[in-house]
Amino acid sequence: MTDRYAVFGNPLSHTKSPFIHTAFARQFGDDMSYTAIEAPRDGFADSVHRFIGEGGRGINVTVPFKIEAFALATEARDAAAICGASNCLKFEDGKIIAENFDGVGLVRDISENLGHDLTGKRILFAGAGGATRGAVAPFLAAGVHSVTIANRTVAKADAIRGLLSDRGTIHTTSYDAASGSFDIVLNSTTTSLTGNKPPLPPSVFDGAALAYDLVYGKGLTPFLADAKAQGAEVADGVGMLVEQAAEAYLWWRGQRPDTAQVIEEMTIPLT
Repeated sequence: MTDRYAVFGNPLSHTKSPFIHTAFARQFGDDMSYTAIEAPRDGFADSVHRFIGEGGRGINVTVPFKIEAFALATEARDAAAICGASNCLKFEDGKIIAENFDGVGLVRDISENLGHDLTGKRILFAGAGGATRGAVAPFLAAGVHSVTIANRTVAKADAIRGLLSDRGTIHTTSYDAASGSFDIVLNSTTTSLTGNKPPLPPSVFDGAALAYDLVYGKGLTPFLADAKAQGAEVADGVGMLVEQAAEAYLWWRGQRPDTAQVIEEMTIPLT
């Protein structure tokens, strides 16, 4: 019997998840289907239960349902519990188990695919939303020197520091007060979706080895253009997307697919 998986979100017109997971399944000859389900914004839980009833084994979750997915779960793994949101659910033995692979996918893309050793590095995140909340712990676990979170509302950054300060060194600041020397600067805001950028001082890119925009498929965004002008290597979030999908596949099926070819096929030149 074909194993059923899906991605849930709304809207889903541009999702790449079916392409990615179909490519993964092909690597192993797995008999599985992976579809996109655009659940009603007021009907996520009902749609998930319907999918489970039809034999669904697991789902990826994207906006705007990540918090609802976490609330729906009967059991949560550490990464999901930290950020109070889930981008992946597994249905097993009558349980709905929540995970979040966004952070580990990001760290793997930077360290393995882009070749940046994170040990002792100083990291700056622009934005204190769910993406940052889920990524800070994996960065600290990778041995970075410190993580600084810049946000318009510093209290949101302070909340992340309060939650995770026992795991490593975390600093918080407003955008305009962001200063210091950083090895890697990341934009975890959605500003690039509208052709904008977080209001960081240009000096944060001085000496930075890498600037990374978690948005993907938008080419050289204003954030990346500023960093490139300062001499930093630039990357978008396509590798993160594929790597978190590979972690989900491993969790669901016990085999980790190779990601290099899929990332290459999806990459848009940053020019």
